[in-house]
Amino acid sequence: MEISEKLLCLFSADVSTEGDRYIVEVPRREIETGSVDPDETYRVALIATSEGTTEEETASATTAPGEPQPPVEIGEVRYVEVEDLGKQGDGIARVERGYVIIVPDAEVGERVKIEVTEVKSNFAVGEIIE
Repeated sequence: MEISEKLLCLFSADVSTEGDRYIVEVPRREIETGSVDPDETYRVALIATSEGTTEEETASATTAPGEPQPPVEIGEVRYVEVEDLGKQGDGIARVERGYVIIVPDAEVGERVKIEVTEVKSNFAVGEIIE
């Protein structure tokens, strides 16, 4: 499946009925992170969930069913800007959908090239490589 570069966010949602309308709810986090503006009109694509998931696919899933997959993968290299410092002094960068990447030994305002070394459902860790 080809994904457009114009993709703003990706999430799972149920379709509900309200009178003679059908509603797809956008998660609050998509509004709060600025991915979606509630006063704008968007094109929506609906993708059916797959029934025949293999054991390998199930074992590699890092998020709960219905949750979006992290926007990064282990081994991925990208440039990020450090926006904040965590409680332990590590740099904090945010990428698509407000997803957090922890960057040890980085300072606020730095733009660094990282390699993603760990991926969890709500954050990743990236080591500075340049």
